[in-house]
Amino acid sequence: MASLREVSAFMDRELRISEIPDYPGAFNGLQMEGRGEVRRVAAAVDASLPVVREAAEAGADLLLVHHGMFWGGTRPVTGAVYEKFKVAIEAGLAIYSAHLPLDVHPELGNNRLLAGELGLRDPEPCFEWKGILTGWRGQADGSFHALVARAARVLGAAPHVCAAGPAEAGSVAVVTGAAGSEVPKVAQEGIDTFVTGEGPHWSYTAAEELGLNVIYGGHYATETFGVRALAARLAESFGMESFFIDHPTGL
Repeated sequence: MASLREVSAFMDRELRISEIPDYPGAFNGLQMEGRGEVRRVAAAVDASLPVVREAAEAGADLLLVHHGMFWGGTRPVTGAVYEKFKVAIEAGLAIYSAHLPLDVHPELGNNRLLAGELGLRDPEPCFEWKGILTGWRGQADGSFHALVARAARVLGAAPHVCAAGPAEAGSVAVVTGAAGSEVPKVAQEGIDTFVTGEGPHWSYTAAEELGLNVIYGGHYATETFGVRALAARLAESFGMESFFIDHPTGL
């Protein structure tokens, strides 16, 4: 058991919340106060109403998410938005969100963890955005089709694939989430295979024209790693219980 203030400050420091730039609506850090003490931590990808309900029903004191309560922008506190606030407040559930700070973390980040799960050799950060490196790159042994099979095992479902590059997986870049629009930049960097969550329609045809292999693993599926790892770090550091709420979108 630890105080919410202590736990929140720990995550702010570990994830460098004040230093990492992000998209509008991310509002990284503690988004909703709850009980003053934390015994049980829930982790999930999205702070959706079903997830908040499940966390409250499970007796969580703190919910860690990748996409926070304000991801969709400013909206009237009515309907489902009101219900989500009401459920969290009545349950005393605190909500903490970390988007890019969790994507780019060198140990707990979605990109680093997925690169490790895919077995990439000599992984290192890559792809600068607003002064930070957002992805990871490394070398994969074996064929592209073997890497696709491994990605399916790691992510729990067969990914969508553009097999327009070399037969060997070769140099692989990993940028989780909705990074498919970066296909031209990735190809320009001399990457053979790009692993991401999802992309716009044109990213597939662009990859074909550029001779780039792409594994679209799913936005949700590629972003479960960070929140799981962060919750486990809190459990280890503060002696509390943690669990994951799996609420896939299929996207």
